[in-house]
Amino acid sequence: MCYNAVIPGEPEHQKYMREALAEARVAYDRGEVPIGAVAVHKGYVVGRGHNRKEELADPSAHAEMIALREAAQVLGSWRLSDVTLYCTMEPCPMCAGAMVLARVPRLVYAVDDPKSGAAGSQFDIVRSPRLNHQVQVTKGVLAEEARDLLDLFFNELRGRAE
Repeated sequence: MCYNAVIPGEPEHQKYMREALAEARVAYDRGEVPIGAVAVHKGYVVGRGHNRKEELADPSAHAEMIALREAAQVLGSWRLSDVTLYCTMEPCPMCAGAMVLARVPRLVYAVDDPKSGAAGSQFDIVRSPRLNHQVQVTKGVLAEEARDLLDLFFNELRGRAE
């Protein structure tokens, strides 16, 4: 597996990951798993999303799916061939598949999803040679901040369950 290493001092990735983290905080404030995503086209955020599965009672209302849908609407095309998707957590198989189908060229994410990550940790849908499109992946951007927010959410959730 080939990952692009996070290059220290890469301010563009950090700038947009902070936007994705802001979306994750919105999800956290609404009682959703705090995952956020932004779609960036030529230096502009054209799609934003945070998890809304509980709010919408929709299993497909993942942050990435919402950001991709919004980007497609803004750009007027399902082909997102000039879009970079920034996510606070590695996309699941559904979201990774949507990225491939939308022809997204680049994914930047903060933390791995050890249970269902589909950008290399459990599956590698985004770079599968069997599919007609592959996505470049950069991981680890602002990972500590994303991990801290997820840990806070799940620790609070476990505390409420006790």
